[in-house]
Formats: sequence, structure tokens, C-alpha cells
Amino acid sequence: MKLLLVFLLLLPFTAFAQYNGPAIEACRTFAKSEAARDGGTPQDIVIVRDQALLIARHGRKLGSQAVASVLTGNGAVVLPGSPAAELSFICLLADEKRPVFFNWLPRQNVSALAQCTRAPEMRGKPRECLEFLLRVAETDLIQAYAQRFQEAHAGGEKTLAAYRKANDEWKEYRDAECARRRDASPKGVDATDYELACVIEITRQRGRDMW
Repeated sequence: MKLLLVFLLLLPFTAFAQYNGPAIEACRTFAKSEAARDGGTPQDIVIVRDQALLIARHGRKLGSQAVASVLTGNGAVVLPGSPAAELSFICLLADEKRPVFFNWLPRQNVSALAQCTRAPEMRGKPRECLEFLLRVAETDLIQAYAQRFQEAHAGGEKTLAAYRKANDEWKEYRDAECARRRDASPKGVDATDYELACVIEITRQRGRDMW
């Protein structure tokens, strides 16, 4: 892993156009084989073809392995009957059809609706999954609030009042913003599911901000 980090630091920080070549499917297939080798049983591996999907081309070596290009972007590990794990990834290739390394990386600001609709059996009925994700997000937020409450309490009544006011105003903002998004839900997406996904995502962000 240390060797990989050094390799990444040496990558040229050049902007490349969004990629749509054979390395995408080659890396996806390689990731599936790596998961199977490690004993994992994902239903599918997804590479998202969005603006984050980029390729860097150069001629360097990672140890003794020549690496001609590096594909990076967003993806997901689809699990049967469960929320998908939405992640980022890096894939090193000897050429565009021969991956030599694939690794998942943490990703923030993921779509709750995507997590609950990637598995075929959950498409069209994501509510139970979304409600589960909301419980998780709210539990994480409560833990963060408890930590910050202790700090605010130690600061005296004025600090504690400001802390409570900030939390109340944040909740008002979240509910208003998600109601707005509900009214602008995309065609084919249930408006209440779209609103619930918004609540999850903003609650997650609040939890990260509080820590």
C-alpha cells in the first residue's frame, strides 16, 4: 500500500476528458474476479459513467509492474437485498484491456436512492431500504450530537442555547429543502422516496460536519 501511495503522488495532475473506452469493462471484470478471489459474493460490480470517470496515461512502474494508465471514478458493490456500497475506485492498467490492480476507496456524498435501487429485487420498492438508511444516519447523528452537547454544556447556558438553536434551524432547513426536492422529483421516481433520500443525505452530511 505504501508503494501505491508513492505511485499516486507521482501521477501527473493533468485534466483528462471523461473516459468511455475498453478499460471500464476490463476494470469492472477484474474487480469482480478480485472479489471472488477474496471470498466475496457481490451481486454485481458497477462502474458509474459520470463526470468523475477519468483516465490518466503515462509510462511508470509500480515496483516491477509497468503501468500505462490509471482509471479512476465512482462505482458500487451491489449486494443482494441490501443497500449497495457506493465507493470510489482506482484501477491500474498495463494497457487499456489489461488491469493489474484495482482498489475501492471511501466516498462521501453518495446517493441514498442509488444505494437502494441498484439490486434488481429492490428497484421499484426502495422504501424499506431508505428507512433503514435513515435510521443509521439518525443514530450516527445522535452520537455526534451527544459529543457536541457535552462541549456546549461545559461552555455555559449561552453556548448551550446557541447549540440548540443551531440544531433546530438545521432541522428546519433540512425539512424545507427536502420538501422542495420532493416537489421537483424526476419523472419515474416516487416523490416521497425522493424526499426520504434527501433527508438521509442531508442528515449524513450533518453528522460528518458535527464530528
